[in-house]
Amino acid sequence: MDNLLPVLKNWRTMNHHLTQLTEEEVVTLLEYEKSHQKRMSVLERLHQRFNMLRCTRERLEILALVERL
Repeated sequence: MDNLLPVLKNWRTMNHHLTQLTEEEVVTLLEYEKSHQKRMSVLERLHQRFNMLRCTRERLEILALVERL
């Protein structure tokens, strides 16, 4: 977790690093932000990224299911 905290330093840093983080890391940052800083704009951005990663993962899972048929 400590190695992820610099990502939340400011908006520019966060946006720069978000594309390189895994779904799990984004969730970790989202939970941290919810319990500490509670900045609405940061929470919204983290949730947006989490949702994109989750949707991509779920879509791949669905496609893998269809390919097996």
